[in-house]
Amino acid sequence: MKITQIETIRVGQFPDLIFVQVHTDNGIIGLGETWYAASTVEAAIHDHFGPLLIGRNAEDIEAHWQLMFRVSDHAGYGGAELRAISALDVALWDIKGQALKLPVFELIGGGTRHRIRVYNTLGIYGDITDSHDVWRTPVTTAKSLLDEGIGAMKFSPTDFIARQSDGNLLFKKDLDRALKPFREIRDSLGMEMQIANDGHAKWNLATAIKIVQEMEPLRPMWHEELISPLNEEAHLRLQQATKTPIAVAERLMTRYQHRRFIESGAVRIVMPDLTWTGGISEVKKIAILASGHQLPIAPHDCVGPVNMLACAQICMSVPNVMLMEYNRAMHRGWYGDFIEPNFVVKDGFLVAPEEPGIGARLKADVRERSDSTVRVSDEAREPWLFSRERYTYPPPEMQEEFERT
Repeated sequence: MKITQIETIRVGQFPDLIFVQVHTDNGIIGLGETWYAASTVEAAIHDHFGPLLIGRNAEDIEAHWQLMFRVSDHAGYGGAELRAISALDVALWDIKGQALKLPVFELIGGGTRHRIRVYNTLGIYGDITDSHDVWRTPVTTAKSLLDEGIGAMKFSPTDFIARQSDGNLLFKKDLDRALKPFREIRDSLGMEMQIANDGHAKWNLATAIKIVQEMEPLRPMWHEELISPLNEEAHLRLQQATKTPIAVAERLMTRYQHRRFIESGAVRIVMPDLTWTGGISEVKKIAILASGHQLPIAPHDCVGPVNMLACAQICMSVPNVMLMEYNRAMHRGWYGDFIEPNFVVKDGFLVAPEEPGIGARLKADVRERSDSTVRVSDEAREPWLFSRERYTYPPPEMQEEFERT
């Protein structure tokens, strides 16, 4: 089953979102996705990885991951290149699942469960205004989640006050104001609602320590990225300053960056973003690495619908998944405009996809939207990194002898 064509689709409504479709000679099309700097990812796919994959066997997923990573790693892995690899990896797993008529989780170990609890990251889209409502009516917002069987939520109470000083200065009165919704929920509902704190890496270490110590009586579910994960020793010091688990998080790329945080004790909840850190193939490896240190993973979401479907495959297969991030505003607001069928969240659980592959297709009309940009690669090309001009090779008259031996 040969790869014949790779296309990318960017949509003006969501300029950071990019879909990837990998076509094969037997008519199967695999779907992948990533988020952020979409035009840069598009260039990485069509300038590097697409031509590298054209003509190759779509089922050799691990070989393709290693090959693409070697191209990326030559200039320092991460960024757009790794997001491109992530999207292509998801699409290749989707192809394999469709070819074998099985969901991907059945191919990567089978089900350890067939549903996983979700927590709701407060978002806003259309009629759902959770991220505003938590400030206006925090208890009502929390109760609305509990009514749906969702017993955990996440929001970012300190983001807006970090902007004033670029995370370098924190006044007690500002922190009290930021934590008012959190305290109201605790006072009214006790521990019935678990609440995670997401800091979006906006604070320095000293102020982050103040925040975790002030929040200790509120018993957060975790603190996520209060500081940037550039230094695992700083994260370790933050973890040592609080009983609350520190979650690290979507900015870490591949098992290699995750390894340092896991082995040092700087993280207690591992939170890879599947469409940024290397796809299904790599998140499975990160999960195994975390399990060796008796740590849970909680896959990161809040991007597009394909990520949620791909994460569902990991959640059903991997034993040490803690719970799955979910955004009901986006799920009910726009995901259904792009994929069919949409994934199912019922009674607070993400339900295992039943369709083969990742479980959904891109709707046919997405390519035809007036705000869509479609680009196609259908010719194989060896990357410059692997070209004979790049290295010292024997002269042509000697190459046959070397190849024979």
